[in-house]
Amino acid sequence: MAPSPEAVRLARRLRDLRESERLTQKDLSNALSAGEVRVAVATISSWESQSNPKLPPEERLRSYALLFAMTVVPDRVPREQELNTAERERFSALHRELVALRDDIRHHQTGTPTSSGSYTFDFESGRITLICPEIPEDGRSSLADPDNPNFTRLYSYADLDALIEMWGHVRASNPELRVRHRLPSEVSADHLSGHLVLIGGIAWNRVTSRLLRVLDNLPIRQLSVPDLADGEIFRSRDGQEYRPQWEERKDYVPEDDAPSKADLEADQAQDAWRGDKPRELVEDVALFARLPNPFNHSRTITICNGVYSRGVLGAVRTLTDDAVRERNETYLANRFPGGVFGLLMRVPVVNGEAVTPDLEIAENRLYEWSPEDDTE
Repeated sequence: MAPSPEAVRLARRLRDLRESERLTQKDLSNALSAGEVRVAVATISSWESQSNPKLPPEERLRSYALLFAMTVVPDRVPREQELNTAERERFSALHRELVALRDDIRHHQTGTPTSSGSYTFDFESGRITLICPEIPEDGRSSLADPDNPNFTRLYSYADLDALIEMWGHVRASNPELRVRHRLPSEVSADHLSGHLVLIGGIAWNRVTSRLLRVLDNLPIRQLSVPDLADGEIFRSRDGQEYRPQWEERKDYVPEDDAPSKADLEADQAQDAWRGDKPRELVEDVALFARLPNPFNHSRTITICNGVYSRGVLGAVRTLTDDAVRERNETYLANRFPGGVFGLLMRVPVVNGEAVTPDLEIAENRLYEWSPEDDTE
């Protein structure tokens, strides 16, 4: 998809500002980088690209205006109080111009996200923390033991497929911002005040469980039921329950006795058997939700959850899978223009792999909610 004229105008203006002062992209990278915030040359190149421009955060445009308002462009971004009267006037005019160009792009993008990046996971500012559940100690690999010479920290994480998929996508979409992943036991007040991406279910992710109780506006709850030992179903506000689908395995040839309950419990695989017969998961249920962060309303919470891990991965891949991401972004922008929503989806499982939900297919959408629906 070709970039919009608005995006090209901003990209060209940023390039012209740099070239007017005979700065290289590396020079500008060094000037814009300060402390922990590093602006890579590749990031500046993406802002100036005429074929696939990426939208800069608004505070970066302020830095541009401060830098290029100076009579002599310094090697770092000055503070506003360092500018003289004429430079302040230039700063104000340039800042207004760049922000207006950016606002034109945002207006154009409303309801029509482009393929140049993620619409939902493009964050303008703030820290981003991915919170992933921790595997119970009795289910971990020995490599999760810090005393093991081959200790690997990620062996303590559950839903690793979903974490790696989301981690790479969010990092690529927000090269300037600090993106971290944490276990629930490692979460601090500092993490909670930024953008949060909660991965995984309530059984192992205490943060998700607590926040689902805090986020009373979300009319979807996850709860344990007696007939499922390894996952938790979803229930909407109207009382309807949403459960995974299982089928008896047709290819099973009994050779040995069925595994004991203790073995199945240790493997988190109790639901894969009914009595002495194995069964296979053919459809999971995923929750994908976006709400304001209750600890900081200028930041967001994104919930990617499932009854089982394949549902979690399906929720994540809704906006990371190149095959359907653009269509799904368009659907979300049109259906939920306010950007706040909750969505339960089917996640088919074929040959053991989760199939990414296509939101344009109505039967994939099990339940939808937005604040706008509550006011109608």
